Amino acid sequence: MVWKKTIIVCLGFALIIFPCSEWAQHKQVHAFSNQIIQHGATGDDVIELQSRLQYLGFYNGDIDGVFGWGTYWAVRNFQYEFGLKIDGLVGSKVKQKLTKASKYDKSYVKSQIEKGNDFTYYGGVPKKQQTKQTKKQPKKNQAKKQTAVNVPSGYSQNDIKLMANAVHGEARGEPYAGQVAVAAVILNRVDSASFPNTVSGVIFEPRAFTAVSDGQIWLEPDSQSEEAVLDAMNGWDPSGQAVYYFNPNTATSSWIWSRPQVKQIGKHIFCK
Repeated sequence: MVWKKTIIVCLGFALIIFPCSEWAQHKQVHAFSNQIIQHGATGDDVIELQSRLQYLGFYNGDIDGVFGWGTYWAVRNFQYEFGLKIDGLVGSKVKQKLTKASKYDKSYVKSQIEKGNDFTYYGGVPKKQQTKQTKKQPKKNQAKKQTAVNVPSGYSQNDIKLMANAVHGEARGEPYAGQVAVAAVILNRVDSASFPNTVSGVIFEPRAFTAVSDGQIWLEPDSQSEEAVLDAMNGWDPSGQAVYYFNPNTATSSWIWSRPQVKQIGKHIFCK
C-alpha cells in the first residue's frame, strides 16, 4: 500500500507542476521568451519577431536578429493595424497577436540564416520560392537558371511571383495594358527614392495596396498576370512612369485626387 500512496503523491505533485490544461502543451514549442523585446535587442526573439512581421507584410528588411529602426517601425505599424498601444515595445499582448496571426518555422528560418542565404518569409509564398542568392555571391548556375525561365536581369522568381499575385489581386478583369501598368507602378516605386527599394518592400509597405490589406494578394494568379509582370520588367510602361493609381469610382481620399493624373486605363487612373 505504501507504494500506491507514493504513486498517488507523485502524480498529484506532477499535476501541480503541470496542470491538466498545460500537460499536453508541455512538449510544444512556445513562441518567444517572456522578455519584453525592444529597440536595441538582439537574438532569437528578434529573429522570430522579424520573421512573423515579415510573414504578415509589415517588415521587409533582413531577418538578422537585430532590433533596429526598421523593425521598430514595423512593430508600430503592426500595433496600429491591430488596435494595440503604439509604443514599439513587444510585450505579451503584441506577442499573442503576432502568434495568432502568423506562422513561424524556426528550423527553416534558422537554416537560411546559417547558410548565409538572402531570403524572404512572406505568408502564402512556398518556401522553395522564398530563398534566393545574394547579388554579391550568386551561384554559378544562377544565370543559366534565370535564362531558362526567362527571368529578366536583376529580378528573382520570388519577385515575379509576388508581383503576379499583386497584379492579379489589384487588376484582374482589367485590360491587359492596365495589368502591365499596375506592374509598372510597382517597379517605378522600386526605382523611386520615396519608396522601398525592393519589390517585396514596395508591395508589403503598410496600406500601400488594397489587395494586401484585404488578403486578395494570396489568390492564385493566372498566367496573364505573370505575363504582364514580365512585360513590365522588360521595359513596357503603359502607366507613363506613374507611381500611384486609383479607382475613381471607389476612391475617397482627397489626397489621391490631388495627384497629377497621367492617364486612365480601364477603371484605374494612373498618376504621379
